[in-house]
Amino acid sequence: MSENYKLAKETFGIITSIPEGPPPTVVVKEGPRKKPAVSRDTADARAAFAAIVGMTDAFCREHLNDEYARLCHNLATSLARKRPSPLLRGHPETWACGIIRTIGWVNFLDDSSQQVHLKLPIIDRTFGVAESTGQGKSKTIRNMLKIGPFDPRWTLPSRLADNPRVWRLSVNGFVMDIRYAPREIQVEAFEKGLIPYIPADRGSESDDEA
Repeated sequence: MSENYKLAKETFGIITSIPEGPPPTVVVKEGPRKKPAVSRDTADARAAFAAIVGMTDAFCREHLNDEYARLCHNLATSLARKRPSPLLRGHPETWACGIIRTIGWVNFLDDSSQQVHLKLPIIDRTFGVAESTGQGKSKTIRNMLKIGPFDPRWTLPSRLADNPRVWRLSVNGFVMDIRYAPREIQVEAFEKGLIPYIPADRGSESDDEA
């Protein structure tokens, strides 16, 4: 027994007292954290968004222009960001039709006096959607995102100058057309993000080009 004790002491040491202080901290090394898996709904929403934008892009290339394509893309993005995404309900063709109809409605696409114009029912027929369905989906989108006539958010950049809602602001309690205000007021409105550009500067650019 004494020989076993002597061997254990020489090999491992013998604890004869309890050490003072807190117990030693054990550090556990963690492996690389896994990224959270993409939920099924998120993956489905992305797929629906990609399908819808592919349709609106193709339609705008054939019948409209790049301005319409960009606004339709932005509108689809706004719908995709809502939770839960409404794009998961209904057919992609119906959403594509409703999105183009909505942008066309804001910009008076069916006005033949414009360079780019198109009768809205043509959009329905192109996507194989009933006219009442196309109208209903556009109304749903407008209500969902609170889109009204002349809505500056969804006006074509080339038509902003002619949109009265873009320039009507309240200055010192009075509603006025900011285009006729002094430049310093226009600058202040531009810096606050209330107008897309400074009208006074655009006028100067036109004079220089002339």
